[in-house]
Amino acid sequence: MGKTPDLFILAEHADLMEKLAQWDIAYHQNDAPIVDDATYDAAKKRALEIEELYPELAKNGASTHVGAAVSDKFTSVTHSVPMLSISDVFNEAEVADWFNKLTDNDLFIELKVDGVSYEARYEHGQLVRGLTRGSGVAGEDITENLKTISDIPQHLSGDYPDVIEVRGEVYMLRSDFIALNEMGGKQFANPRNAAAGSLRQLNPQITASRRLSAFGYTYGELSERTWKTQSEYFDKLESWGFKTTRRWAHHVHSMSEIQDVYNEIMAMRADIPFDIDGLVIKVNNVDLQEKMGARANSPRWEVAYKFPAARAITTLRDITIQVGRTGVLTPVAELEPINIGGVVVSRATLHNADEIGRLDVKIGDKIIVQRAGDVIPQIVGVAESLGQSEYKFPDVCPVCGAAVVQQAGQVARRCVNSLSCPAQRIGELEHFVSRHAFDIAGLGTKQLELFVELGWIKSPADIFTLIENHGNEIRNMDGFGDKSVSNLDNAIKVARNIDLHRFLYAIGIPEIGEVSAKLLAKSFGNLDAVRNATIDELKKIDGIGDVMATEIVSFFADTHNATVIDDLLKYVNVNDAEIVSSNDGILSCKKIVLTGTLSKYTRDEAKTILENLGARVQSSVSPKTDIVLAGAAAGSKLDRAQSFGIEIWSESDFDKIIGGGNNGNTNE
Repeated sequence: MGKTPDLFILAEHADLMEKLAQWDIAYHQNDAPIVDDATYDAAKKRALEIEELYPELAKNGASTHVGAAVSDKFTSVTHSVPMLSISDVFNEAEVADWFNKLTDNDLFIELKVDGVSYEARYEHGQLVRGLTRGSGVAGEDITENLKTISDIPQHLSGDYPDVIEVRGEVYMLRSDFIALNEMGGKQFANPRNAAAGSLRQLNPQITASRRLSAFGYTYGELSERTWKTQSEYFDKLESWGFKTTRRWAHHVHSMSEIQDVYNEIMAMRADIPFDIDGLVIKVNNVDLQEKMGARANSPRWEVAYKFPAARAITTLRDITIQVGRTGVLTPVAELEPINIGGVVVSRATLHNADEIGRLDVKIGDKIIVQRAGDVIPQIVGVAESLGQSEYKFPDVCPVCGAAVVQQAGQVARRCVNSLSCPAQRIGELEHFVSRHAFDIAGLGTKQLELFVELGWIKSPADIFTLIENHGNEIRNMDGFGDKSVSNLDNAIKVARNIDLHRFLYAIGIPEIGEVSAKLLAKSFGNLDAVRNATIDELKKIDGIGDVMATEIVSFFADTHNATVIDDLLKYVNVNDAEIVSSNDGILSCKKIVLTGTLSKYTRDEAKTILENLGARVQSSVSPKTDIVLAGAAAGSKLDRAQSFGIEIWSESDFDKIIGGGNNGNTNE
């Protein structure tokens, strides 16, 4: 613990987090997974292992991550109580490790339904709001869509609390999934995708036209609790009008009983009329659940015991290359279609060039395909080597023809044309207009895709002439009008004036996030100084290491990037930053971690105040942390800080340090 990670570990962790972020967006926002569950689980498990060894890497890491950000298609609503994920275990030994730490062996086992998490809020028995999990902190408002699902009552029956947020899973029966695909139109890969795509519709009538089902299994905010156990809560759910997985639930008290249930459900898995991917094992006593609490992203009182993947053998027809939003080239196996567990599979991921070499897979081989979680599968081995020649990974981008590079210590190979490659353009533009970058409301994914397809936005600079050149055409398009065009025009005009750190973040320098962008701005003061900085000058900044310094210099040295930036500067004024020495401010050089919820400040407000006082705000607690600012419902970070003897601040302590307030800004 506490060791400094070397460049190879940093590169591996960065690559894992980039992949997990990309996969989360595909799974949670786009309802179109690009890797199977086994691949995702393995990547997340490795990231967590690294973060356990090097706690400083937990900043925005796998140990604090849940789901994906809310899509801009929906209204974002903050969950009253965060919707956490469940820690996964994959074998009997891992289950035993969790079980042996318990103080109460009265356990309740439920099915892990492979669907989409929802939250339904009831006030005085009336359904008033429905949300997706989203990021876990905030979800998407799908109230009208939930009202179309008969398994989710609009009015509770029986004896219920004045306020209760019922949480559960929306899913689709296999028979309804088959019927939906037989109707024609969009073809869904599996029931989970069909359920997600149906639930997250902007038009509730489409949701209503599809046969969605739902279970209830837990809860968020509530005004009072009258049950003492999870099994009693199932009784309550059913009395209120919800369906549960009670039929398949079990009470157990030992590891042998857990494994017996696991084997029993595995044997009958195909006979259950909906997809499941494991079991959820919970401490039955709710008082004990509350006492055990949660880690950053998952409760301590439950685990998900995942089922193994299904496998089959087929022929590898071809290998094609996909270019992702960050420029990473991902090889995709084109397969002789084969039925695996009721799903016809014709494509599989090969991850990267190293994986192709490790597997020694050639076009024409008979290969072993694994499908886990009923999504896109992966190739796990060669059953019979029939191919003639080794696959040569491309050295130029198949989309734009730019060079493909592989940074030292990294597995991924990337297209260097980060600002203009069509395959990367949408993702880069989404980042460019995002809240912490240029913050241009009204330019979501749908709008960007449309304007790029029409050729109106070819590079970021084109955004600033969009209304001038095409305003009248946009007004006449479906979904637009005078007001929306006027609002977009105003947002673009406001964005023409931007602070240096936001500009540096917006242009998408590899390895540079919000914190690093602020460090650069405060250290150099103006854009020209950053553009001309040397590796040695950059490495003198506390927080900028070898990898970051090299990426920054390489980015600005690229002639294409230079042209794009110069074009932007024709329309944008970048405000210089005040150069701040690390010795400035009453909190200079203090490493501070925020945890819990503050009543008078948003997380961004508190972070900005601390940084302006010279502090380094970090996301994970380590022995090197100086102070932890703990708000309400602080969890594992506070526990960790106390174990290290780190100074703890309350919100009132924070007020005293900064002089008594934030001028009336609140979370309201």
